[in-house]
Amino acid sequence: MLAIRLFGLAVLSLSMAWPVFAAGPAVWGEGLMVKVRPDDTAPGSVTEVRLTAARNEFVSFQVALHGGDLGLQGVRARLPALEGPATLTGPDVTLYREALVTTKTASVEGEPVGRWPDGLVPDTDEVAQEPRNAFPFDVPAGEARALWVDVHVPRDAPPGDYTGTVTVEAAGGFQRQVTARLTVVDAVMPSTSSLATAFLLTPSQVCRAHTGREDCSTQELQPLLARYQQLALEHRLTLPNLVPRRPWHPSWNDFDATFGPYLDGTAPTRLPGARMTSMEYDGPLTPDELRGFTEHMRERGWLGQAYVQIGDEPPYGSSFAEVQATGALVRQAAPELRTMLTTNSLQLKLNALEPLVDVVVPLVNHLDGTEPGFVGDQSATYTHFLSRPGTELWTYQSCMSHGCAPGTHAPENLPGAGWPSYMLDRSAAKVRSMEWVTFLQGGKGELYYETVLMLPTAWSDQYRFNGNGDGTLFYPGTPAAIGGTTHVPVASLRLKLIRQGMQDYEWLKAVGDAGDPDFARKVARELIPSASRVPDDGAAFDAARLRLIQRYQELTEGDPAAPKMGTPPE
Repeated sequence: MLAIRLFGLAVLSLSMAWPVFAAGPAVWGEGLMVKVRPDDTAPGSVTEVRLTAARNEFVSFQVALHGGDLGLQGVRARLPALEGPATLTGPDVTLYREALVTTKTASVEGEPVGRWPDGLVPDTDEVAQEPRNAFPFDVPAGEARALWVDVHVPRDAPPGDYTGTVTVEAAGGFQRQVTARLTVVDAVMPSTSSLATAFLLTPSQVCRAHTGREDCSTQELQPLLARYQQLALEHRLTLPNLVPRRPWHPSWNDFDATFGPYLDGTAPTRLPGARMTSMEYDGPLTPDELRGFTEHMRERGWLGQAYVQIGDEPPYGSSFAEVQATGALVRQAAPELRTMLTTNSLQLKLNALEPLVDVVVPLVNHLDGTEPGFVGDQSATYTHFLSRPGTELWTYQSCMSHGCAPGTHAPENLPGAGWPSYMLDRSAAKVRSMEWVTFLQGGKGELYYETVLMLPTAWSDQYRFNGNGDGTLFYPGTPAAIGGTTHVPVASLRLKLIRQGMQDYEWLKAVGDAGDPDFARKVARELIPSASRVPDDGAAFDAARLRLIQRYQELTEGDPAAPKMGTPPE
């Protein structure tokens, strides 16, 4: 027995004498569809990412870091260029540090509560082109962080293969590299999105977030709002309501000088010629003001982009009587001005609203739903409405995707399924999916009710309407928050994913225009069986997109008469 005890002590002393090797830091490449959370991301080892894009398209990837047992201090990164048939560099290549937002209540039951990546602090910002404080930063031991990389392929970049290397350095001589290999295909994505959008913005929230005051002058606010519009257009979205409601009406000379280039497509954006696809009338509902707005829009060639919302989700935001009265007023005072209403086909018919509405915007839950009266694909119920010239169907995603009131939830949000969602604690696939759903439902546009709802507190708290990030897609890029001297908007990770969805829509449309709409619908429907069954598999979205690109090439290569992307067939 004594011998056994002595042997045990010997083994113990031997094991204590063995050296303990610390797990070292790791750097690896990730696609855009993975959310690198600090506490539950295991170190990876992939050192190469592969990308495919049209000319004038953005592609994105991530560089993930794990601190290992010791952590990393003073992390910096650089990607000077992608080299190939041409050099992609400068404003076409942007690096960001992914900032974290801590959630206290999950948007959907089962999602982790804690730190989520969302705000993207640029190395050099896209709007003012000023160096910001993305670097250096630390990665604590046992935690993960990530960098986001955007590459814009210029319109005149020759097709072919491009390669670039992201070099990551940290204190103590640490250095790792991730290689990006980009294939540029022979197609040009249009600068102005084929899918119209109206992602609303409240100017007073921009004032509060950037100045801490409630009383920004027009001279203070207009340059800020123009920067928000520029960044939105570079994400293929339109902010349609850039004029404060009070006092009304604006100086049209000032308005035209500031926002005219964005409506005309002459503003200096990285998407050359990008123009706003919507412009909302946000003034008093009086005959004179409606006529004045309509006349100015007509004179400047913007009437096709203009609209007025005659109600909001009746009977909740507006009564049906109010919608009837407002619609009749607009029809009489400004019959050329498009009218928009957030409602569904059932309410359109029950309340005899069809003659008063030009753009109907149903909730996605009512367009391809699960509730009685809206079960399944409802797009056929809009056929009569859409038979009138000038009418359109748009789509609308809201807090109905997760449950608007505390304690409520959407039962469809099961693992691997559920509604499209713009919440920051939902999967990247849920954010990217809305434009696929819009394509499947025949939508020509997308409305989102707000983009800066919680802008003043966006860096720390975006919880509203039972969701994290509901109505907030930007961050305030104040010098105190990101460095530099110029106030600019900062994109969220979700804004990048929405842009990817908008670009997916272009590929879906391009395949249809080139002669195979059935294939486009097949790919989309295989990916998303119904609007309430959006998968969380980000790789499936990437694979579906590549199928579309391959089919587009098959349809257009060697055929000079084939309709090209951005050019509808005759």
